[in-house]
Amino acid sequence: MTAAVDPSVPPSGTGCAECDAVGGWWVHLRRCAACGHIGCCDDSLARHATEHWRQSGHPIIRSFEPGEDWFWDYESNDYYEGPALAPPECRPADQTAPGPRGRVPHNWVALLRQRDGS
Repeated sequence: MTAAVDPSVPPSGTGCAECDAVGGWWVHLRRCAACGHIGCCDDSLARHATEHWRQSGHPIIRSFEPGEDWFWDYESNDYYEGPALAPPECRPADQTAPGPRGRVPHNWVALLRQRDGS
């Protein structure tokens, strides 16, 4: 079994790996504390961070947003006290949220509401 947290592993990039691969967009970003995978949060359309946990079994994530340093444990469904991780600690501060700049549709709020049935 892979360790839940490996502080030496850097992030996989500056945006959601899967969204970037298909030209998609996200609301906020999360970083896998075991392997550094960057995925989009559950408020995003694709929810790639949660999918990464389901596929990999890596339960601990850390926010990859500027000014946020919290960890979350999917297995306990609660916050987690984690160590400092390899830099960078967040996405570039000049990257928009939602982001990335230029790929967020003008009707992004409506798209999220449509997904959630509101």
